[in-house]
Order: sequence, then structure tokens, then C-alpha cells
Amino acid sequence: MGYAANIDRLEALGDAVNNIATKHFSLDIQPEQYPIVGRNLLKAIREVLGAEVASDDVINAWAEAYGQLANILIGAEKVLYENTKNTAGGWSGFKPFRVINKVKQSSEITSFYLKPADGQPLPSYKPGQYLSLKLNDASLVNTELRQYSLSDSYNSDSYRISVKREPAPQHDIPAGVASNFLHDMVNVDDTILVHAPTGNFYLDDSDKPVVLISGGVGVTPMLSMLNDLVRQHSTRKITWLHGTRNRQTHAFREHINALDNDLAHLTKVVFYDDVAGATQDTDYNHEGYMTAQLIKENCPLDAEFYFCGPLPFMQAIHTLLRQSGVADEQLHYEIFGPGEALI
Repeated sequence: MGYAANIDRLEALGDAVNNIATKHFSLDIQPEQYPIVGRNLLKAIREVLGAEVASDDVINAWAEAYGQLANILIGAEKVLYENTKNTAGGWSGFKPFRVINKVKQSSEITSFYLKPADGQPLPSYKPGQYLSLKLNDASLVNTELRQYSLSDSYNSDSYRISVKREPAPQHDIPAGVASNFLHDMVNVDDTILVHAPTGNFYLDDSDKPVVLISGGVGVTPMLSMLNDLVRQHSTRKITWLHGTRNRQTHAFREHINALDNDLAHLTKVVFYDDVAGATQDTDYNHEGYMTAQLIKENCPLDAEFYFCGPLPFMQAIHTLLRQSGVADEQLHYEIFGPGEALI
């Protein structure tokens, strides 16, 4: 729809094209797949609208428009593929990685440490970016492609992702296939197919204060950003806001507490829904949810704000930050779904 609305001013699609191309790159989409999608798209248009509305002239116009968009995306994706292939340690497609460690971080989240099976050094990535995994196993009905944020700062030896087990949300909706497969079936020394890192959500290089806000497993890209700032010995003022249900679901608690003790320029504020069995000011700081007042009390409002978590959490944070007077250009986030859903 965005493409159709801006067909006469394609420059307005810059960010959207970049985001789509990045996602296609992560899935290893190739030029020869575009005609297949185009043929089926045109069939769907004719089937939904009917032959009277979707006349030959209309279908031909859509075919021309789709071909134009396909060429734009193919060109953008070609740049991504070539840049990655020409980067030191870079590779094309999905490459075998060996699981060298598997660490339980909470009752829901487990980290997987991944090292290239060929032993080659790894290309760098920006904190906040993600990996794509291709899971094809006899126990799976289909080949599963999933994206998981890198959850640590870069090192040339291995990557780390931290995956939340997704249970069935209700009786008629199944549990997450990929996350449960990783938790239950993938162990140390197993091999996983991995695509090179990518993503348009990452920490900037400014000297401004930075606020990292996360809910649940949204902690993973925030932790990559925090650890990268520590690795670089950054002097930026850092505010860490994290919300989770309880002590059992609180991933990376000990790591963040240690950083909070060591770094004078780090402020840590943790929120629990349920504080049973938890110690205030050690495990958590506040019971309940983040509020505009707590954000104003703990965050420099001239900072760059990064936030990630479940969609309802992100919608609430977006609203709170705007109510607190934070300008849109200071807000950085990524939604794995329609971008309009946040507003």
C-alpha cells in the first residue's frame, strides 16, 4: 500500500525499501524468487477484486509497478550481499555454526554461543543487530527461519543469541516451534545454519546520554548495546530500565548488577510485576510498571532512547516517552511486524 500511494515519488519510500531489503537479505532472498511472488500476487489481485475490476489493463499496470519495485529491492539487496561477502570473515547464504555453549539465563531464556564450523574469524556487527537461523531437522514439519538479536558485544570468535521459550499462549494456539526446538533439541556440539548479522536497529556513535529500555526478552539487543559501551570504555551516561514478571524470569540479573556496581555512569532501574521472593534494590527497584514520573526521575530527557520488548510494552513506552516530552528523533526501536502498530 505504501508503494502504491507513493508510486510517483519513490524517494519517500527510502526507509521502507531499506527495511524490506534488510529483511530479505537476512532470509537470503534471491532475484529469481521475485517473478514467482509477482505471478502469485497478480493472481491474488484478480481473484480478490474479480475480473471486472481487475481488468487486463489494471493487472498490466500492477505488473509494471511490481516489476519496478522488484528491481529497486534487488538492487538494494545486491549491495548488502556484496558488502557482506567482501567484509573480512563475511559469507554468503547460511553457514554451519557449532553450538559451543548453552547457558540458561532465566526460567524462560537460554543463551546459545555459536562458532563457525570452519573456524574462521567472524565479521563485526553493530550492537542491536540480529542473526537469522535456518532450522531444518527431521523432527520439524517445515524448515524454520527465525531472527534472534545478538545479545553480547562483538568478539571475533563466537556469536551469542539468547532465546525465550515461547509457550502456547492459549489452548488453540501452538507453542513457538523454533524457540522450543532450540531449547529442547539443540545442545552443545550440534550444528545450526546461520546467516550473517544484519539489522537497521543499532546503537549510534554519539556522545549523548543513552537510555536502554527493555521488557522481557527485549533485553537482548539492549544488552548487546550496553556490553558494547562497556567494551569501548565509553563515558556516556547510561540509564538501564528493564521490566520483567518476577525474579525467575529476570535474565542477566547478576551481570547487570555487577556492571551497576562497577560503573559510576550507569543507572539501573528494574521493575517486577511480582516481587515475591525478591529483594528490593538488589533484584528489583520498583514493583509494577514504568511510569512517566519514574522515567522523568531517572532519565536525562536529552538522551537517545532505545527500547525493545513485546508490542504492548513498546506501545506503552512510546506513549510514556512522548508524554514526557521526548522528541520523535530521539526514539529508536524496531518492531517485528507492521510499524504502524506502535503509533
